[in-house]
Amino acid sequence: MPLKISSRLRALKKMQENVQHTSRLQTYVPAGMATSAPPLGPMLGQRSINIANFCKEFNEKTSKIKKGLPLPIRAKATTDKLFDLDIHQPPASYFIKQAAGIDLGAVKPGHEIAGKITLRHLYEIAKIKLQDPPNALLTHKQMCEMLVGVARSCGVQIVRNLDPNEYAKFLAERKIIIAQQKAALEEEREAKMLRSG
Repeated sequence: MPLKISSRLRALKKMQENVQHTSRLQTYVPAGMATSAPPLGPMLGQRSINIANFCKEFNEKTSKIKKGLPLPIRAKATTDKLFDLDIHQPPASYFIKQAAGIDLGAVKPGHEIAGKITLRHLYEIAKIKLQDPPNALLTHKQMCEMLVGVARSCGVQIVRNLDPNEYAKFLAERKIIIAQQKAALEEEREAKMLRSG
């Protein structure tokens, strides 16, 4: 009887050693800034990916890209702590906000306009985003339609033409609105702290 149990335990251990993690790491890493510090280091360690090699390879591959640019990555452990690394283009929301000249989207999308872009901007962003493998099967029209939804969720309005002087005025007014929104959020946060304290 004890012999059967020990042989079963050995068989289970062998099965356990052969288990490979099939989950891919999907996260955003700033270009040229991969480090072993949390949150990236523990995520890599859980998937048996050599952290130092990953950081070195990622930083080398992104050395020609603007430092700090958020890049979606996909990484999968293969064997002996080796890995496959796919680096995609920055998120569409980043490109849309850059084209609009804003840092933050709308606090209440649909109720306020945070910025404006032209159809030409939308077209160019779609060309860039079609280079990502997940979007390879999409047509240019489908990608543009997706970007319209992303722009709407950021509070960015799409227009045919944009007058630079008028838009500069709009952005100046928008800075005042953002400052007011931040002040209101700070007051709300302080009120919550007073209630809980």
